[in-house]
Amino acid sequence: MSDACGCGPDEPRTEGEEEREPDKLWQVTEIRAAAVAGVLLVAGLIVEWADGPHPASLTLFSLALLVAGYTFVPATLTRLARGKIGVGTLMTIAAVGAVLLGKVEEAAMLAFLFAISEGLEEFSVTRTRRGLRALLSLVPATATVVRGGREQIVEPGELQLGEIMIVKPGERIATDGTIATGRTALDVSAITGESVPVEAGPGDDVFAGSINGTGVLEVKVTAGAQDNSLAKIVRIVEAEQSRKGEAQRLADTIAKPLVPAILVVAALIAAVGSLLGEPRVWIERALVVLVAASPCALAIAVPVTVFAAVGAASKIGVLVKGGAALEALGRIRGIALDKTGTLTRNRPTVIEVATAAGVTRDEVLEVAAALEARSEHPLAKAILAAVDDITAAENVEAVTGAGLTGYLDGRSVRLGRPGWIEPGSLAAEVERMQHAGATAVLIERDGALIGAVAVRDELRPEAVEVVAGLRRDGYQVAMLTGDNERTARALAADVGIDEVHADLRPEDKARIIEQLGRHRSTAMVGDGVNDAPALATADLGIAMGAMGTDVAIETADVALMGEDLRHLPQALAHARRSRRIMLQNVGLSLAIITVLMPLALFGVLGLAAVVLVHELAEIVVIANGVRAGRAPALTTPASELSAPVGARA
Repeated sequence: MSDACGCGPDEPRTEGEEEREPDKLWQVTEIRAAAVAGVLLVAGLIVEWADGPHPASLTLFSLALLVAGYTFVPATLTRLARGKIGVGTLMTIAAVGAVLLGKVEEAAMLAFLFAISEGLEEFSVTRTRRGLRALLSLVPATATVVRGGREQIVEPGELQLGEIMIVKPGERIATDGTIATGRTALDVSAITGESVPVEAGPGDDVFAGSINGTGVLEVKVTAGAQDNSLAKIVRIVEAEQSRKGEAQRLADTIAKPLVPAILVVAALIAAVGSLLGEPRVWIERALVVLVAASPCALAIAVPVTVFAAVGAASKIGVLVKGGAALEALGRIRGIALDKTGTLTRNRPTVIEVATAAGVTRDEVLEVAAALEARSEHPLAKAILAAVDDITAAENVEAVTGAGLTGYLDGRSVRLGRPGWIEPGSLAAEVERMQHAGATAVLIERDGALIGAVAVRDELRPEAVEVVAGLRRDGYQVAMLTGDNERTARALAADVGIDEVHADLRPEDKARIIEQLGRHRSTAMVGDGVNDAPALATADLGIAMGAMGTDVAIETADVALMGEDLRHLPQALAHARRSRRIMLQNVGLSLAIITVLMPLALFGVLGLAAVVLVHELAEIVVIANGVRAGRAPALTTPASELSAPVGARA
């Protein structure tokens, strides 16, 4: 929270303080104090109305001032001792000045309303922060673990790496792990926002908070309770919320110099007015101007919106790393999509093998699998799945953006894309594969071409709708891929993308992103690993399917935790709406200051009226910011996603 605003806590909360955060508005200290002060203030007004000015009414007003003032005056004095001037400083000076002028009633009213606004601000920020931490409540209170050959019930914090958890149907998974035995359909909607259960079996990763569907699972623990995916999301977002977006920086830029400037203006009004006569009138007007120009609403305008928006995004499986990322996401007008794993399912399969003269299909696949056994490229899984018995090659080296080299049975072998390896006699076959939308890789042994393997990765069923929706909303959509031009354009035509950049290495993607960014604010959507340079170069990096992937979460500004591409337009719409709310709040805050200052200066409004209008405006700003806590729902029914792409196109 900005130092320009004396509202809310200056210091970060400790873990114990987080646990004591209020669940209800009545539990906020400032609201309780304001309630007591309000009762005393009303009682004083009743006494004054019945008997006129009376020692009893003065006593009641004084008590109301003390109770409400205690919520901000001590903190203000502490900040002043550290050389910080905030809105609390303005309010304290105004209250003291009103008392010196004999207007204890107005001072009490000021303190009462300011205490209410502080309490509402504290509660709104706490509630949105708590909404983010609510993800941790998805972890069950207990877990079943196998120890010494027996099943035991333990707390998630007691789980150790490598232990086997038993997860029964309907139970939530206590921490991240890998399925050792069993098959099921996992409900991950609370984590990734995916509405359709995800099939999982031996070797598949599972995440804390997922709900086991039908089968009993044995899960090998891969992360402790403090380091699982949910804890990581909360930790990263809370750390990144200190990063301030453009609107936040605008509010701070205005608010920080505004506070001392207000003090100087108020002093000049009091001094010049006193020299011209009627010092009491002008000192009082100076105090009113002091309150009228208070930028508390301006300073809280954006933080409340950011907390609410980021917390809401986390509930739909979108990890937004703070205000800067949220602001950038709301400005994006261009989208660059990686092909593999973003537009496609990232489940490629071998659809054809072409062989050179005298070479068998099995020989080609044996050499290809030997090299891919040491690779993490998405195509490797497809080739490995086509071979039963794999002998890994030796001294395998990856040539970035080209392919692999190594040795198998003492013979040099090579696998790579056309162009790096010449297709030779298989040129016609390779061209036909690429026209069919497949990726062709060529295989050499001892410098001689032995075959080509065609691998195709099918489009995600929602890809056509998502791209059409993005274009309809005015986004410029491009596809970036390391695949060849023919394959890339064939797939782009199916999905509805006109701008295609193919045959790209990682550094080429970064260069293209830089070029696109010169024309419009552009986001790169990729897997967060191979696309790291492009994600870092873009105005905003968005990692797709990042759940449990450290590199993706750390590299990108925004991470789509699930595999449903529909969360991309959902996140964009949420960010645009949140940015509009931010700008509305900043505009309203500045308008209030602009209107109130001249009215206060010329005596049209007194201290009580200015305080009332100003604090009501702050309440409106907070309420408006909290609206960002509602994220848009997915627009496409889940049932439609099972339909073939062609049937929905």
